[in-house]
Amino acid sequence: MENLHPDLLRVIENIEKVMIGKRQVAELSLVALLAEGHVLLEDVPGVGKTMMVRALAKSVSAKFRRIQFTPDLLPSDVTGGIYL
Repeated sequence: MENLHPDLLRVIENIEKVMIGKRQVAELSLVALLAEGHVLLEDVPGVGKTMMVRALAKSVSAKFRRIQFTPDLLPSDVTGGIYL
């Protein structure tokens, strides 16, 4: 991403202090955050997905919470729902 606003560039640089070589993931995650979207990070265990998102949250003074997904998890398990 060229010509980033200095504040956005600072966020990316903060993430890069923690995660080396994941700039594109950091940039796309920041875009999703600004667009009020969602991000699903898929990768093998131990590559720093949680660390990267925690660094992003800390860089923008946001709250961080993590969900451990299992194959049988449903959206209502996360968001809640009305059961009749």
